[in-house]
Amino acid sequence: MGKFKLDEIDHQILDMLIDNTRIPFTDIAKKLLISAGTVHVRVKKMEEAGIIKGSSLTLDYKKLGYSFIAYVGVFLQNTSQTKFVLERINNIPFVTVAHITTGKFNIFCKIRAKDTMHAKEIIFKLDDIDGVYRTETMISLEESINDKKRLMHTIFNEL
Repeated sequence: MGKFKLDEIDHQILDMLIDNTRIPFTDIAKKLLISAGTVHVRVKKMEEAGIIKGSSLTLDYKKLGYSFIAYVGVFLQNTSQTKFVLERINNIPFVTVAHITTGKFNIFCKIRAKDTMHAKEIIFKLDDIDGVYRTETMISLEESINDKKRLMHTIFNEL
């Protein structure tokens, strides 16, 4: 499939959906002075083109008791063990993100925990996976920037 062309209306629809994935199409339509059917058709086309992939829910992890964030770099004994190790990492629910990387680490993970003791348990589980040589942990003191809109607007400006 060729490159999907987004126009200004598409940009505005995406902008509103990033702010609130649950916003009704009728509300978007009213704000953009177009029909709800037009919004529905445009969103459907963006979904079919793979530009929109589902929607997400943002949780307040602090209120749920999981405010501790750490990043763990995983060193493997052999890169051929990557798939095996990732399968084991996937079984640890507190590892919320894992990337295969170049550079210093073979795999880079984000973990979310209740506190330092809980984080230690999670890190020890990572260390105990067969094929993991060692780990290196960085504690997040604060998430200072988490802004999907800036990137989206930069991408739109380049199109």
